Amino acid sequence: MLKPLLIAGLLGLAAALPAPAQTAFETRAETAYVLDLNTHTVLMNKNGYAPMPPASMSKLMTLFMLFEALRDNPNITLDTRFGVSTKAREMGGSTMFLNERDRPTAEELIKGIIVQSGNDATVVVAEGLAGNEAHFAELMTERARELGMENTTLTNASGWPAPNHRMSMRDLAILAQHLIEDFPEYYEYFAMPEWEFDGRAPQNRFNRNPLLGLGIGADGLKTGHTQEAGYGLVGSAKQGDRRVVFVISGLPTAKARAEEAERIVSWAFRQFLETKIAAEGTRIADAPVWMGDATRVGLVAPEDLTVLVEAVSREEMRTELVYDAPLQAPIAAGDRVAELVVTREGLPEARLPLVADRDVTYGGFVPRLRSAGLTLVNRLTQQAGALF
Repeated sequence: MLKPLLIAGLLGLAAALPAPAQTAFETRAETAYVLDLNTHTVLMNKNGYAPMPPASMSKLMTLFMLFEALRDNPNITLDTRFGVSTKAREMGGSTMFLNERDRPTAEELIKGIIVQSGNDATVVVAEGLAGNEAHFAELMTERARELGMENTTLTNASGWPAPNHRMSMRDLAILAQHLIEDFPEYYEYFAMPEWEFDGRAPQNRFNRNPLLGLGIGADGLKTGHTQEAGYGLVGSAKQGDRRVVFVISGLPTAKARAEEAERIVSWAFRQFLETKIAAEGTRIADAPVWMGDATRVGLVAPEDLTVLVEAVSREEMRTELVYDAPLQAPIAAGDRVAELVVTREGLPEARLPLVADRDVTYGGFVPRLRSAGLTLVNRLTQQAGALF
């Protein structure tokens, strides 16, 4: 049975403050999803699970596949050169202005996709990694599902409008998180303010991310725009030790996109504070053990446990300790055996893992007899109580 235990007093958590909460944020975006990356707290979800046309924001999945190839395939490096097909050369929209005589390197293609939003560059990558764009799109969709991107179906590498080319804002946030955490060696490309290939298309050399250079910690990731999708942005910003990822789409103009993105970043960092509620190794409580060589085991924090709280709040934080009682031996030190559930005003509950502080082996005859006896006594006590 699940056993909850209120332990707010034990942890000495945040006390109530007199001023009212200011969590509510009304975004003008049709769809939005905001995630605090350190604590995995969803700060905003407006139609975040709905499959939407992602426009060029889906180029991030093309980049993810290229980054994985650079990591996993010894035959592909940043200096590897890719051929350019007629199909790639004929791509419209924003391009690197590649032609069939070019042999761009993987690094040049990365810069061309991020800074110039090169549709031609994405087709070059797709054909170079998978033979053709259709097969590459199938591989991207399959990989997206493996990453937990449940509302993603991709039919091309560029984000070119297509009826079945769809991603949710939550899926794009998941993808952004993987790009940031799995490939820190390539993430710096997303902050490049400008770049051009071989002196071509100098008018298309500037990164479209409107937040770069504003001094608010923004360092990625990708804009998108089509008539159907409106203006969108997969963005990320870091201030101090905190990082926020946000995805917005459906805005009417590039100016509205820039304004809304900056508003969201300011709100996410000013409205919430990261609070440590238990240091690594802190013993939170003890739990009873069934059929073990010990009757109880300590529940400890496997790492520093942190949560977000409102910068100004009038409600106390509440915690519950939840586990299957009694725990079943054997138990190994470090096994995740319980959760600390934290409830705060204006935010979804946080579920933080707790682990066993030591090994508890399966008991011999005497411990098993003792456990059986305690169970029998408890049952008899409950039955006797029911009679009166």
